[in-house]
Amino acid sequence: MQWRRHMSGFAFSSVFVVSYFTNKFVLSVLKFTYPTLFQGWQTFIGAVLLLLLGKLGWVELSRVTRSAALSWLPASLLFVGNIYAGSRALSRIDIPHFFTLQNSSHVVSYIILKVVQREMTPWLKLISLCLMLLSAVSLPLYDPQFDYSGYHWAVCHLFCVGAYRVFKVHNKSSTLSDLEQQCINYVFSVLLLAIAAHPTGDLMGVIEFPYLQSHTFHCGCCASALLGFLLLLTTVKLKSGLSLEHFCVWMFLSKVIAMCLSPFIFDMDINAPSLICVIVSHVGEALLVYSDRESL
Repeated sequence: MQWRRHMSGFAFSSVFVVSYFTNKFVLSVLKFTYPTLFQGWQTFIGAVLLLLLGKLGWVELSRVTRSAALSWLPASLLFVGNIYAGSRALSRIDIPHFFTLQNSSHVVSYIILKVVQREMTPWLKLISLCLMLLSAVSLPLYDPQFDYSGYHWAVCHLFCVGAYRVFKVHNKSSTLSDLEQQCINYVFSVLLLAIAAHPTGDLMGVIEFPYLQSHTFHCGCCASALLGFLLLLTTVKLKSGLSLEHFCVWMFLSKVIAMCLSPFIFDMDINAPSLICVIVSHVGEALLVYSDRESL
């Protein structure tokens, strides 16, 4: 049993790293900066594959009622904001810096919960949140490749991630499984992004994309969609076999691996102060994982 859990963790980490690298390649190297089309394609493939596997009985996917789907729509809207803004930010920000900013979504979650619940917070968790917030606020000052637009979208991304996390955990009325929730997210995203493709200019702008007929671009887009779906399956599999704190440990390790490998894959310019921000942020994340484990 133990070795199966480790295999699930290794599978999750591998898919996580390769998925982020593939997305970064398409967004930054090929410069396919049309998020309504890129994320619309990914969510369309995800929806088709998830519904197909559910039809074949390979995954448990019950019929979703209209009331359940409507109650989940606020989360789906946050999901669209998450992937759209995240795609914009990742196209302009290096992976270590992207994760450093993303970590501060825990601060957003904490503030929302503090307003709603007003519970006492362990001092170790407060320290971890302060470290992540301080790193995220300081990073723009020291990033040698600072991009205002990239950081603007990163802020939108982390707010959506933080709010989505709170909604998912504390939406007591939802009887949907993780796969059913994601199925609603996928279908809603496809519809909303398809509607937004023309007003945002992506639909017309993509005609001038220089790699539109490139096999590298086609392979990258197909790989990103398949890897995104595999990441969903491996995440659900890992969560089902592990406690939440152990899943958070694997998530943390996967991000560290991605950050350590990214300089060997992509051109990056990281100076000492920005590296300190990255390290402090992830020390804060490690403390958060540890504090959550201690509070259980």
